[in-house]
Amino acid sequence: MSGNGVLVRVRDLKMHFPITQGIVIQRQVGAIKAVDGITFDIVRGETLGLVGESGCGKSTTGRAMLQLYRPTAGEVYFEDHNLTEMKGESLRRMRRRMQMIFQDPYASLNPRMTVGDIIGEPMLVHNIVKGRERRERVQELLRVVGLNPYFVNRYPHEFSGGQRQRIGVARALALNPEFIICDEPISALDVSIQAQIINLLEDLQSEFNLTYLFIAHDLSVVRHISDRIAVMYLGKIMELTGRTELYDNPLHPYTQALLSAVPIPDPVVEEQRKRLILEGDVPSPANPPVGCNFCTRCPVVMDICKEQEPEFKESESGHWVACWRVQ
Repeated sequence: MSGNGVLVRVRDLKMHFPITQGIVIQRQVGAIKAVDGITFDIVRGETLGLVGESGCGKSTTGRAMLQLYRPTAGEVYFEDHNLTEMKGESLRRMRRRMQMIFQDPYASLNPRMTVGDIIGEPMLVHNIVKGRERRERVQELLRVVGLNPYFVNRYPHEFSGGQRQRIGVARALALNPEFIICDEPISALDVSIQAQIINLLEDLQSEFNLTYLFIAHDLSVVRHISDRIAVMYLGKIMELTGRTELYDNPLHPYTQALLSAVPIPDPVVEEQRKRLILEGDVPSPANPPVGCNFCTRCPVVMDICKEQEPEFKESESGHWVACWRVQ
């Protein structure tokens, strides 16, 4: 996974949320293991897709990487800077180089602020440009994301969902970041608008040499926009490889089950294809299974899967997987 030009390195990242009891005196009685020891690299200029079921820890991973949540354990490096050890002013300066596009365009924009204030706020916070220069920069950003630059005095309620997400993209671009985490940026939008936002993100990446972590649960979208894809289940990464390799040669049973659910626009192929139906429910992250997290639902489970956790390692060149059957 490592190599020349690595921009972000995540090492054994954990994000556990405490479960407490008591009213006056609270004591911890457990923990929700939202992210439970994941490791990966993101190369400068690439898009790494992060996919998995709802509740598997994708969004928590993104927020922990940007230190919006302070991780329970592990390290996150941006270039050679360990973000988990930074705080205060040094972390604030680093945040100019990393931004996030949030999932819900209706909740992520302050309804009491104008579009100009929303997009210009990061410049104000980091004291970059002021006055007329800031207003011109905001108008330029609106042009870049395909909106009328004279919308600066309008409020979020005057825009559609797709337009609001474009405003969110413009806000993320305000500080000229190098790395952007896209947290399911199209899941709340109509299908017709989703393609426009995806195309916009691709155009911006080539124009500004951006690096993306693209979080989603739509495998067809992830295949279109990503260079490599990481498959996550119950707080752990099960498989990580290039997009073509993942679709042509999935090694983990969970990845195989996910891909079998993606519809193919060919009735003949679709009719002949065998679906892998997973039985049971996803276990609680407060009480994950012993051994492999996927052992309770795996159709090819072995005894060792229920006893020991498989190591996440490279089985083929650039193809990482955590499965006893592959190892």
